[in-house]
Amino acid sequence: MQESLPGHVLEPLIREALAEDIGPGDLTTSSILTGEERGAGCALAKSDLVVAGIDVFIASFRFLDPQTELRESLADGAAAGTGQVIAVVGGSLSALLMAERTALNFLQRMSGIATMTRQFVDAVAGTGARILDTRKTVPGLRVLDKYAVRAGGGTNHRFALYDGVLVKENHIAAAGGIGTAVQRVRLRAPHTVRVEVEVRNLAELEEALEAGADMVMLDNMDVEAMREAVRRVRGRIPLEASGNVSLANVRTIAETGVDFISVGSLTHSVRAADISLLISPEQPEG
Repeated sequence: MQESLPGHVLEPLIREALAEDIGPGDLTTSSILTGEERGAGCALAKSDLVVAGIDVFIASFRFLDPQTELRESLADGAAAGTGQVIAVVGGSLSALLMAERTALNFLQRMSGIATMTRQFVDAVAGTGARILDTRKTVPGLRVLDKYAVRAGGGTNHRFALYDGVLVKENHIAAAGGIGTAVQRVRLRAPHTVRVEVEVRNLAELEEALEAGADMVMLDNMDVEAMREAVRRVRGRIPLEASGNVSLANVRTIAETGVDFISVGSLTHSVRAADISLLISPEQPEG
């Protein structure tokens, strides 16, 4: 994965995380060390995983010690086996100890998301369906969560409410119907924005098609209904399956012929990857 997270995105997230953890000072580290010691840290995979978050991992240490070196690392999106070295950093021993938990929190969560995403992507391989994320992210960490989905081979849905139209059940109720809701969007939203409509059954699918939806989300439909929806649409617009998607059923859903499958659990129910960071002092050169 050749993508990287820009510094201006990472800086406020790291600043807030470190302030939360360190506060006015690390009582343990400041009591033990003088601040002059140098050290190295080695991040190890404790289980098979997909790496994501190297940029934010090293940036967490550099926030406290700008001279921190990233001596080696796997790339985001790379698979790591149990016991494999993910990254090695070197710099101020105090900075390594103080930023250890923050750096690991980011790396473990992001790698957990990437790992789960890769499992879903592999499960639908060969079907043509693509795995999407949702907006069910940790508040304030959406940019990292969605980056991790991409590292795992998934595709981002809209980032937020401002960059895409998704007319959902409550919008339809507020507008008084699918046709009215879509008509109002067409009149008021930029013409370049794709209009997606959530439907719960085949009757609502027909309403969305008649209203001119650019994409339809099939919400909590059973497999037979999804298969019939694909038959009726005949490839005219993309179809997205959503609701109660798991590794156990995602292949069956993909084989109905839908174009996209959105999986909220990628970010809202992720299990952090098991990664350890072993830190040791180093003798100064010379």
